[in-house]
Amino acid sequence: MSALVKKYLPKSLLGRSLLIIVMPLILLQLISGAIFYETHWSKVTLRLARGVAGDVAAVTNLMHRDFGPGARRVALQIATSNMGFRVEFSEGAVLANQHHRGSGLMERMLIRALRESNSKPFRIDSESVDRHVVIDVQLAEGVLHIVTSRKRLFSSTTYVFVLWMVGSSLILFAVATIFMRNQVKPIRRLAMAAEDFGKGRDVSSFKPEGATEVRQAAAEFLNMRDRISRQISQRTDMLAGVSHDLRTPLTRMRLEIEMLGDSEAAQNLKSDVTDMEHMLEGYLAFARGEGAEKPVPTNLTQVIEGVVSQAHRKGGQIDFHGEEDIILPLRPNAFKRSITNIVDNATRFANHVSVRARQREDYAEVLIDDDGPGIPEDQRQDVFRPFYRVEGSRNQETGGIGLGLTIVRDVIRAHGGDIELDTAPIGGLRVRLRLPI
Repeated sequence: MSALVKKYLPKSLLGRSLLIIVMPLILLQLISGAIFYETHWSKVTLRLARGVAGDVAAVTNLMHRDFGPGARRVALQIATSNMGFRVEFSEGAVLANQHHRGSGLMERMLIRALRESNSKPFRIDSESVDRHVVIDVQLAEGVLHIVTSRKRLFSSTTYVFVLWMVGSSLILFAVATIFMRNQVKPIRRLAMAAEDFGKGRDVSSFKPEGATEVRQAAAEFLNMRDRISRQISQRTDMLAGVSHDLRTPLTRMRLEIEMLGDSEAAQNLKSDVTDMEHMLEGYLAFARGEGAEKPVPTNLTQVIEGVVSQAHRKGGQIDFHGEEDIILPLRPNAFKRSITNIVDNATRFANHVSVRARQREDYAEVLIDDDGPGIPEDQRQDVFRPFYRVEGSRNQETGGIGLGLTIVRDVIRAHGGDIELDTAPIGGLRVRLRLPI
């Protein structure tokens, strides 16, 4: 039951806030309408109906009195001039056995009043004559035909009450909507600022605003942004120093090894220094992340075409299929390095690689399939952990340090996207990248 209710509840804060305001308002209107119907509308209508029924009873009584030859004519004139009736008498007529025409509150109350004040057979018709009600009463000498205006049986305060009730509700709802929209705007701006900061975009223009609680949350977000930015800056500065300090002794070691000649020991030392430089580059790339590069509108198709062309020059067999223009905000250098890493790994362990780029409704998708040995399904999440290496053909004898896919995922997620590993239709590994547009 709760799941069904949640399904139809508004998902946004604005919608739920308005629901909290509107539901009591609707209940209040329903209760007010029910009370009005019971205590005012029906009672006033019954009293008006009793007034008309009393006049009808008076006319029928006058018709039965014997005041002389012109008594019946005088009774009809009194009903017309003083009671607002149009009266006709059909002598010798018999009232047909038909149902009353009209089933509203006014008709029900009029029938009730006529039964209380008149014991003679009657029939009412509120539909045949526009804005009038026809009352036929069976008398001994014939049928008394009375036509009266509906205004005598209807109170205009009903419409006035309904209009005031509905109109005031709409005004209150409009005011509540404007007010709640203004209260929700700062929360939306805070969410957008958090999303932009998570994607590495500039949020320097964001300022706390709105209610006290929202301002407090925004202020804490700004403090968090400053702490993270400060930590990233300190880490970058530290890595720059480490890079400089480590490269200098490695360069001296390489020069000294070159002076040792081509002996086997010298070659082994040279290989060790090369491995150390390679490891150092990998560690620095992992810790440095994206650096200070800013996102700019970039043609995704052109970036991937450049990576594929570079792989072709290295001898890789790659098929590329992409839509003409897929424009989205990217850090071109960081993203290009990530795609290069994936394509190079695919060409190293597979004979054929297929790359596709396509645009969906609100995201771009890049699929990289190969026919290589793939990655076991139970290790597809582990390969994103730093320094994790798969024991098998894909990473065997690669010389890698287990940071490639870790760096790739960090870059893709910094763009607001994600990376998934799956089995390719051609039997190897499928790498799926999704990036928001």
